[in-house]
Amino acid sequence: MNSPLIVAHRGASKAEKENTLDAFRAAKRMAADMVELDVRRSADNVLIVHHDAHIAGVAINTMRADELPSYVPTLEAALGACSGMDVNVEIKNSDDEPDYDPEQWVAGQVVELLGRRPDHDRMLISSFDRSTINAVRAADPTLRTGYLFVMPELVDGATLRAFMEGVAAEGHVAIHPHWRAATTDLIDAAHACSLAVNAWTVDLPDELKLLAERGVDALITNTPDIAREVLGL
Repeated sequence: MNSPLIVAHRGASKAEKENTLDAFRAAKRMAADMVELDVRRSADNVLIVHHDAHIAGVAINTMRADELPSYVPTLEAALGACSGMDVNVEIKNSDDEPDYDPEQWVAGQVVELLGRRPDHDRMLISSFDRSTINAVRAADPTLRTGYLFVMPELVDGATLRAFMEGVAAEGHVAIHPHWRAATTDLIDAAHACSLAVNAWTVDLPDELKLLAERGVDALITNTPDIAREVLGL
């Protein structure tokens, strides 16, 4: 069986509230190789860590950072809690959400923040918005980037190859498919283009084993402790 990296999805989010400092510290205690977290901006342009665009029905981009619940960390504080681990920073940027950022301001600010850190090379930036990770690469080609997507289950080989070649040609180093889309054909097509395959979100033992046997490079999971136990890591 392969030994993929174990990536704590929003931290150890089964044990602690997701995307919190407690969840990130728990991931470290559970020996996760990497933490995945989500970045948005507040009304006063502070980079904060939260998955959804709203809290209690209120859009985050209409609230100042000091108006957010105390459990919502800044990106800088979150990275501090993840010290010693690699970090997958997912930039949330969707045109159906209130904080959609077509100018890629958040991407630029993330690049600026990471550029000041000594662990710059331990960061992987991902997004469902391909223009966002392209903007990251344009701002700093040394940052690793990965494209998040949910791929239809039935995709012919030629389409898969063309898709992977396009992602690789843009300089990205990874794809992040939903785990159900991480078929052997998809993994092989990605690896042929030197793209890592980081599958999300995988929690059940049988799923963890299946994806490891197929050869994914990383398993993004809410339960990093269970993943390590199941895979004998």
